[in-house]
Amino acid sequence: MSWFSVVPPILAIIVVLWRREVILALVTALISSEVIALLLAGSSPITSLLGGLLGSIESTIEVLGSPGNARILVFSLLVGALLAFMRQSGGVSAFVSLLVNRGIASTPRRTGLLTFFTGVFVFIESNLSVLTAGIISRGLFDRFKMSRARLAYIIDSTSAPICILILLNAWGAYVLGLVSSYDLGESSVSVLIGTIPLNFYAWFTLILVLYTVITGRVHGPMKTSEQKLSTHHNTEILQVEATKVRYMLLPLATMIFGMIGFMLMTGNGNITQGSGSQSVLYATLLALLVAYILLRFGGGYRHQGLLKMAFDGMSELLPLVVIVLLSLALGASLRALGTGEFIAGIISANLPLFIIPALLFVAGAVMSFTTGTSWGTFAILVPIGMPLVINLDLDAALVLSAILGGGIFGDHASPISDTTAVSSVASGCDLLEHVETQMPYALTSGAAAFVAYIVAGIVTI
Repeated sequence: MSWFSVVPPILAIIVVLWRREVILALVTALISSEVIALLLAGSSPITSLLGGLLGSIESTIEVLGSPGNARILVFSLLVGALLAFMRQSGGVSAFVSLLVNRGIASTPRRTGLLTFFTGVFVFIESNLSVLTAGIISRGLFDRFKMSRARLAYIIDSTSAPICILILLNAWGAYVLGLVSSYDLGESSVSVLIGTIPLNFYAWFTLILVLYTVITGRVHGPMKTSEQKLSTHHNTEILQVEATKVRYMLLPLATMIFGMIGFMLMTGNGNITQGSGSQSVLYATLLALLVAYILLRFGGGYRHQGLLKMAFDGMSELLPLVVIVLLSLALGASLRALGTGEFIAGIISANLPLFIIPALLFVAGAVMSFTTGTSWGTFAILVPIGMPLVINLDLDAALVLSAILGGGIFGDHASPISDTTAVSSVASGCDLLEHVETQMPYALTSGAAAFVAYIVAGIVTI
């Protein structure tokens, strides 16, 4: 491992800022990662260049060899079809009209609160939270002339931060599995519960979202997006005539309850042990079937018309599916290159004890941002942080919360995170616009959390 391992993510960031093209950035980073791996293995420059080009293709193909990755990609396409069924049938328009007429979402503030609490209550799985809140709120945000960028920010900020605070889900089970093998002087469950009040990034993120929702104020690039609302974003759903609310609510309810049921099924009765990728795919397929039956036999649609509607919906999401595919391939390539371990090693060397939690938070943020995965970051940093707790007598909950918060921070801000991509899909917002408009809010919460971990380190260590 060397400084060369951080070159690919740096290149990705440079290309995104320079060309404003995420796919080109991911391809550049992936090829450079494969080339560097061959150079470090002793290959000649020419051989490394050719091998890197071919290796990047193989790395992308290998992504499909993982059932979890394949499910994510198929699910991403199917969501496009489901959204098209709900939207083109007039179900979303009918639901929007119902909420407005009954006063439930009669103002921008109430609409924002509805979106916020939808994300809070659907805490079982981050992608399900994003999809549910996004589907419910897209038409409402259009009606009240609020940008899709604002919607993407709210649903993204109430997914992973909520999942890592409530922990009665696969996130909690995963982290519990990572720390259970260490003798921390107290039970792993107690340590995990102790992280809840100390997960400063998640709390600051939720506070900022509530500030945005309640005051209606937006800042930075988000303000520019609000001022430049496109006609497409304003009228996409409202142009469709309202029909029946059940065309939206029944498929949506099927997806939510199907997700819970499949989490229980795949976890053998234990929801925290269920497979998120399997459950969300099965639930989406079931919701699609329900939507098809409703529209085919109750809505007067013909089979060929529904097929066209579904494929048109999938085609809208194809660029984002490509982004998810490339981000998964890049993440695997960077793990093989040792990028995460190298960054963690730098952070953990020769440090004052009180600053260790703050720097683990930074390490988690950088690793998660550059690799696009918070769970991968947890897997790398927990084996580094927990031995420090044991050997240096540090506060286990504080150190673990810093690792978890850093992973969430980087994942929240990363343009190559699958959660970022799904948030863009669910809200109908351009991916790069979502990243740019959300970044100042994420950095504000991150800076506040960094200071909080320094203070907490001084007080407790």
